[in-house]
Amino acid sequence: MTQASITQTSPTAAGPTPRGFGAGYLFGVPLGDLGWFGSLLIGVASGFMAFFLSTFCAIVAVLIYNSLFHADIDFALTYRRVGLPVGLAVTAIALAYLGTLWFKRVLRRS
Repeated sequence: MTQASITQTSPTAAGPTPRGFGAGYLFGVPLGDLGWFGSLLIGVASGFMAFFLSTFCAIVAVLIYNSLFHADIDFALTYRRVGLPVGLAVTAIALAYLGTLWFKRVLRRS
């Protein structure tokens, strides 16, 4: 092998161009190509993920607050006051966005 053949790269070695969020892609996932069931599944799954993540963060925050200030805040409030509203809001936003993408694609085909 020569030194010139090692340092030369082909134009296709750079990889594909990343697709942006506005084109219906999020982290490389084609959200604009999902059917109605896929949109429903992804929307509800994102709501569950937001519920559990926000509930975990709220539990840790209440735990730290109770430890530092010797308070007695009920941990059930983290589910009702933080986790549930965040989960429902993310589900509604995700379903609205994914439903809009699906509806646009259906109208484009007809």
